[in-house]
Amino acid sequence: MWRLPLKTQPLRPEVAVPRGRRVRPEDQRSCQVHWRALGPQDVYDGEVTTPLRTVIDCARTLPFDEALAVADSALRARRVTRADLIQAAQAVPRSGRAAALRVAQEASGDAANPFESVLRAISLDVAGLHLVPQAPVVSAGRTIHPDLSDADLRIVVEGDSHEFHTNPRQIDIDCERYDELTLDGWLVLRFSHRQAMARQDWVRATMGRAAACRMTTTIPLPGTSRGEHRRAG
Repeated sequence: MWRLPLKTQPLRPEVAVPRGRRVRPEDQRSCQVHWRALGPQDVYDGEVTTPLRTVIDCARTLPFDEALAVADSALRARRVTRADLIQAAQAVPRSGRAAALRVAQEASGDAANPFESVLRAISLDVAGLHLVPQAPVVSAGRTIHPDLSDADLRIVVEGDSHEFHTNPRQIDIDCERYDELTLDGWLVLRFSHRQAMARQDWVRATMGRAAACRMTTTIPLPGTSRGEHRRAG
């Protein structure tokens, strides 16, 4: 309804109805019904939950990576604000409040798409790693915006989707960009869409190995001699 890009499309529509409302068995078979305490401020045009209420309900019930993708999309589309998200999450009853608060606090409108949101959600379980979406990075004398980066550990994480990284011109751009980042002392990790969606344990472990390596070794900085490297952490 609100045209928010998602990690995955649900198999059935999900419907929120006021508590106590009777729903016919055939309707329950055709959609997933959630009974909620809905106030007038939670409903738009008498038919659908507002963007804010939609994001909060998703944050309470969906897996973290899916919920973060919804919240990021709503912020990116300016359907909600981060302050409103946090305030609404704080007002959630005890059941689901912790999950809603985590999503609200980690959500970012800078995330470019759900693929990127899922990678960031995975990274939040990696100790010492703090990936920021679309932060400016200077490489080879120009400013670029990697999908995700940790400036302290000099780690870049890129989501390589089949849709945007298969034509010859884009491959040339990607190769130059990754080579220049590497020569400037960045550790570049590249993950496919399938890996982010279906192999999250491996992605998490790979990020963890990269972070541990950076925190225990010296990091080369561009334009410095061998004796001028700095230690991370």
